[in-house]
Amino acid sequence: MRILDLAAASHRPVEAHGSVGFSIGAIGLTAEAHLVTVTLRPGGVVGRHPAAGRQLLVVLSGDALVSGSHGEPVVIGPGRAAVWEPNELHETRTTSGLVALVIEGDVDLGTPGHVVDPGDV
Repeated sequence: MRILDLAAASHRPVEAHGSVGFSIGAIGLTAEAHLVTVTLRPGGVVGRHPAAGRQLLVVLSGDALVSGSHGEPVVIGPGRAAVWEPNELHETRTTSGLVALVIEGDVDLGTPGHVVDPGDV
């Protein structure tokens, strides 16, 4: 077993698409997907841009105001996630700050009550 300290992952600032207070740190990579941690400082924004692949943003701490191609923002907090489909325009903002886990790529995602892994039944 290994324990990963997500706060210790090397982060780089990102300013693309008008992003502010946004940094990203890679913690995993496969041929089909990548796994990163995202940090937004209070008042930060990940500017509107198209998802490169299916993207799952899981809020670990803080608050996120997320929107997809429809543009209507939804507030989510710890234990909640947003999913964007490939090429979907999306944006993430925060009031108090945000730490999130992002998985992007060829990933099958279930919905509540949907069995993804047959071993789960």
